Amino acid sequence: MSDAVRASDPSTPEERPEHTSAPAPAGEPTESAEPAGPAVDLTAELTVGKAAHGGHFVARHEGRVVFVRHALPGERVRVRFTETDDAASFWRADVVEVLEASPARVAHPWPLADALKAAARGRAAVGGAEFGHIALDEQRRLKGAVFEEQLSRLASVDRPVTVEPAPGEAPDGLGWRTRAAFAVDRAGRLAMHLHRSHDVVPVREMPLAVAAVNDLRLWTLELTGIERVDVAVPSGGGEPLVLLVPAARASPRRVAAVASSIVGASVGVLDPESGQVRRLTGRTWLQESVLGLDYRVTGAGFWQIHRGAPEALVTAVLDGLRPAAGDHLADLYAGAGLFTVPLARAVGPEGSVLSVEGSPGTSRDAKRNLHGSEHVSIVQGRVDAVLGRWAEPLDGVLLDPPRAGAGRKVVRQIVEARPRVVGYVSCDPASFARDLGYFLAAGWSLDTLRVFDLYPHTHHMESFARLTPPA
Repeated sequence: MSDAVRASDPSTPEERPEHTSAPAPAGEPTESAEPAGPAVDLTAELTVGKAAHGGHFVARHEGRVVFVRHALPGERVRVRFTETDDAASFWRADVVEVLEASPARVAHPWPLADALKAAARGRAAVGGAEFGHIALDEQRRLKGAVFEEQLSRLASVDRPVTVEPAPGEAPDGLGWRTRAAFAVDRAGRLAMHLHRSHDVVPVREMPLAVAAVNDLRLWTLELTGIERVDVAVPSGGGEPLVLLVPAARASPRRVAAVASSIVGASVGVLDPESGQVRRLTGRTWLQESVLGLDYRVTGAGFWQIHRGAPEALVTAVLDGLRPAAGDHLADLYAGAGLFTVPLARAVGPEGSVLSVEGSPGTSRDAKRNLHGSEHVSIVQGRVDAVLGRWAEPLDGVLLDPPRAGAGRKVVRQIVEARPRVVGYVSCDPASFARDLGYFLAAGWSLDTLRVFDLYPHTHHMESFARLTPPA
């Protein structure tokens, strides 16, 4: 999935127009912007069990399931309940004190996201590094276990999963984010949202981000009149792009003053509703390069967040699909053409690629990136609608859907197209496992599965699967 960020939780992959949250498996929590009810001043001591999908850990309190954040299996902790609706099937809680620590617990690299330090200050942690208290090797082991459970529960597949680090990953798992979104507090300071809250706290560092984001020192600026600040840096390095979302009644003069205070970056104004970017200084797009292929991505467009993610995923896709000259392929949920470009090169002018993307702006990026490739058809629209009217044969299909997954209808359409291979890139193990179940029910097989840790210190992960039809 192509990613940017949300100011409310910088670990969360951004939603495309076709995105909705995938239904959580039975007994597991779904996320929302705000708690279902007000946080309550109620604490308890709990023994923590296994990791659950969504970054939680399972515990029980007086016979009720509690999904706990910032814990580890086997720990004895004191928690503060954040949701205690008696009608709910589960409660939520945050760790505020560790009574018996796991050997895998380490010092958190980001104080604002450290639940224990936040609790000592009487607030919640910011989103974006909910696994920061866990040693990296253990983070990956837990992610693999969660993925295995989703496969078993939703697709009836029992398969061991090893989570691979991204290429060139730093030993501490920091400095990987090429995109970040910030809020602005009432005092005009750069800020971030507390987890699942509209409340914000000022921020003076973003340890998960590449150095170019922190080097801008945006926290030193007076940002009154600005509601949100998005920052994007090319994966291979280069000048950052800062996008400002003005507050409702901010004057153009005030926005221009903020823009002039930003040094070392291009600056634009973003309309969050339309996704349109108006240039103030520099340019409104980034130049990306992956395995020798060049891409132009608008500042509000979709691109993988981790600096090593594009290379890792393109390599996995090419190894899995094995495209050959003359093949006819489809790239669904194609974004700016991250995969379309190398697939088009592989099949050559005697082959063809259908590239489908729902976002108008991102589809325009794809058209620029495939300019001159007459054997590529770039279509902006819903995937199910495009597939419903596509009559040409397909040798292979690649899909990289949003967190909600492709769904039963799109899977059925792919199966009916009778390709010889399908590649499935996913950022959510639950929706992937559900869709995998649909393929398996149609007689397809799971040949290859690779899972990547492209979001260190968070519960998120990315995967690639190769699927083949019945003989």
